[in-house]
Formats: sequence, structure tokens, C-alpha cells
Amino acid sequence: MLFVGVLLFGCAGTPELPGWYVAPDGDDANEGRGKTPLKTIAKALEYAQPGDTIFLREGDYHEFVTPTRSGESGKNITIKSYPGETARIDGTGLKLEGWMALVQLRDIKNMTLENLHICNAENAVPNSDPEGIYINGKSSDITIRGCKVYNIKNVCLDTHGKGDWRSAHAILALGTSNEEPIRNLIIEQCEIYDMHTGTSEIMTLAGNIDGFTVQDNYVHDVENIGIIVAGGDNLNPSGDPAVNYARNGVVRRNKVHRCTHQYTKDFWERVCNNPAAYGAIGIYVCGGANTVIEQNEVWECDRAIGLVSESDILSTKNCIVRNNLIYNNYRTGIYMGDYIGYTIGGTYNCQIVNNTLFNNNQVGGALNGSNNQAGVDDAKDSEGEIRLTENCFDNVIMNNVIYALTDRDIFIRKYTTTGARNRIGHNIYYSPGNAVQKWFWDGTEYTDFAAWQAASGDENSVYGVDPLLENANAMDTDLRLTSGSAAKNAGCILELSLVGELDMDGKARVQDGKISMGAYQ
Repeated sequence: MLFVGVLLFGCAGTPELPGWYVAPDGDDANEGRGKTPLKTIAKALEYAQPGDTIFLREGDYHEFVTPTRSGESGKNITIKSYPGETARIDGTGLKLEGWMALVQLRDIKNMTLENLHICNAENAVPNSDPEGIYINGKSSDITIRGCKVYNIKNVCLDTHGKGDWRSAHAILALGTSNEEPIRNLIIEQCEIYDMHTGTSEIMTLAGNIDGFTVQDNYVHDVENIGIIVAGGDNLNPSGDPAVNYARNGVVRRNKVHRCTHQYTKDFWERVCNNPAAYGAIGIYVCGGANTVIEQNEVWECDRAIGLVSESDILSTKNCIVRNNLIYNNYRTGIYMGDYIGYTIGGTYNCQIVNNTLFNNNQVGGALNGSNNQAGVDDAKDSEGEIRLTENCFDNVIMNNVIYALTDRDIFIRKYTTTGARNRIGHNIYYSPGNAVQKWFWDGTEYTDFAAWQAASGDENSVYGVDPLLENANAMDTDLRLTSGSAAKNAGCILELSLVGELDMDGKARVQDGKISMGAYQ
């Protein structure tokens, strides 16, 4: 069968764009043109060659999509909804066993998924993992653009105590080859929501991945971690530690909202044996490296941004968190270090610069009550707007606006004496009426600013001066700086490669040789 790349007209006068056509009422015996569409995506994939597009007409496609042919450099094979229509790759009625995805890209290169709905993959079996999209092996040059992924759920209700767990992913990219990493992975302009992923994450990039862009996505209303850049020692235990981690990527301009255990509160209270389950992180680097997290808006998550290691062999290192808005999250705004008493991987050489943190830390931390540990001296364990636990080395915290709205908040809390050579300075700390005057360093509480500076080495920061935000209201926030703000043009000039070229609004980050504190110039 030959593909003829000419503009024709199909049903109802709609233009027939060059490509293969699939429709729910089609027939796999057809030619695959606009007037004679195929029935299944699988049949179209048999015909598609590098550079071809497969157009899916409006409707539901109840099939697994498993391409076996790759595109070529500059000639992606593209699967997309026909313009103006919505095609749904819908798992309703499909049997998902073990680790199965609606779309599976194994050892596939130069493939694009565009403007598709990928939805309704459910499994109630313990120790299984339904997925929307799964990319693994030696795949590369994969683009997922403008897709909606939703209702991907493991609804198993068993708890860890029985040796069972529930797991699922909206998008899972796992580099499983030691010889060839997944490269040039792009996930952009997607909306992901309504997920029950249990102990797993919503969008996971793990294992041998070298080069990725995650941008302009909206992740919201999910029960666990939103976006994670991770080591592969859990999902790919046979991987070479020298390459078994995601690296050299950017997480940019995403909106991450309500990644919280409170979304499925009853389940997490059983799993954690704790009525205050708030463990989900919006954007998380866990054993990953060389990742820039910039211009994101993270709100009403359990924790906002984490640079943490859950590994003894893979550190989180060489990451930059800059020009982000972080507000109204249940626990800490930015989290660094290991889980206390759990792992030793640590956080190394990471830069926390030019972020605005506002009204986070609204509930007690994980070490409260009967779980209190040595060095944690308040029963509620307020984690702080910025939290450092164990094994933080050579990190920088500079040029941030840190605005604590309630008197139970803490500006920065470093829990233990582990770690060294962390540099803090040029931040502005503010709480209305000076209701908050509290920092912790090496487990010791400081309520005097000068004493805090002496203990932590904090240089050139300012406390108690109102940064004059446009609207510092927990219910209606506009965290831009007004013209008279003390944070305006008062930051420390750092290398452009560190602070980035653009602020949260897309304006020049450095203007006339000056930089403001916080996410806005």
C-alpha cells in the first residue's frame, strides 16, 4: 500500500491531510485514507513509515498501542488526534495485568504522541502497575505534546502491612539499557489529573535518561508525587550506578497543584498508620542530577519541591531550583537532604536561588508526636519554608523571598549537624507583625536574627522588612514585587547560568546589572 501525500477532502468536506486515517467506525481492510479509514491504531502502525502521521478521528480506541517501527532523525512517526477532534486511547474493558501501559514505547526512536486523551486504565490487583504511557529500553527522541492523561488508577486497598502495595503511573520513562540512554525526551503542554498511583509517582523519569525537557504541563489532583527525576536503583536494580539515573534536563513552566495524600485520605491514613499523611511532593529530584527546575508554580501540595535522595548509592546533585512560585503548600516549600535515619545519599552542590516562598508549612511534619526523633524538639515538627535534613553539602540558598504568614511557621530549618559548606545569603525573611522569628540550624532553634546569621553563616540577608508583594493574601495571591519593595534590585549578582535568563514572568532576570530577590524581577 502506497501513501500519497496530497491534500484531498474526506467525509463531510473536511480536508484530508497527508497521513494515515483511523476511525472508530473504520475497517482494517480499508486503504486508510480520509474516506476509507482503518479501524485500529495497530493496523495504521503496520503501514506508517518514518515521517508519516497517523490521524485518529473523534472517538474511543479500546486497544493497546505498541509501535514496533521507529521513525528517523527529522522524520518522526506521529500519532495524533485529527485537528479539532478528540481521540481517546481508552482502557475501558481492557485487561491490564502486571506492569502494562495503554501506550508502550520499547526501543522506539523518533516518535510523537500529540493531542491525545490517554485514559481509564484501572487495576485493583496488588503489586501491579497500570500506566498511561511507558517508555523504556533504548528509546530516544520521543515527544509527548498536548495530551491529557487521566483516570489511571490502581485501586487496591491493601496496606504495606500485608506485603502488598498499589502502584500506577501516568507517564513512566525508564532507561533500562546500560549502553544507550533514553535521550531527547520531551513532555510538554500536557494535562495530567485524577490519578491513584499509590507509592509511585504521576510522571516518572528514572534510570538511564540523559537529556529531557518537561515543560508547560498542568499536573493536578493526584494522590502522590507529581513529577520526579530519579535514580533507577529501585525500578532498574540491575542498572550500572554510573549511568542509572536521570540527568541533564529541565523542568520548566509547569503548574503543579494538589499533589497530596489528602486526595485519597482514607487510603493513606491506612498505609501510613497516621491520620496526618502529607508526604506527596510536587516536583522531586531523587537521586537524579544536573536538572534545572525553573519558572514553575507549585501550590497546595503536601511538599512543593524536593531535592532529596532515597538511596544509599545515588546522591541528588548539581541541580538548580530558580525563579519558582511556591505557596500555600501543607508542609515545606523546598526540601533538601535525606529522609532522617533512612538513607545516606544526600544532596550535593544544588542551588536554590531567586524563588518566592509564601505561606507554606501549614501542618505538622512527619516526625511529630510519638514519632519524634532526636534533635526534633517541637511536638508539631514544623518543617519550615526551606528544610534541610541530613547530608546536605555545598548547597546555595540565595536571593529568595521567604514570607511566613502564620506564627507556627519557620523560615529555614536544618535538622542535624550532618553536612557542610552550605552557603546562605541575600534572602529577605518576612512575617506580618514579626509573628515569625524562628530559624533552626544544626538542630538548634534561633529566635534572634543576628544569632541565626552567626550560626548558619547567613550573609547580607534581611529580616522584618516587608517585601511589598502585590497581594500577600493566602486566598488570593499575586506575589510580584511592587516598585517600592525592599527586594527590588537587591539580590546578589550571580552568574547568568545560575539565575537563568528569564524571571517567572518571562522578563529579563538581570536588568541594568541588577537582580531582585524572589521569582520576579
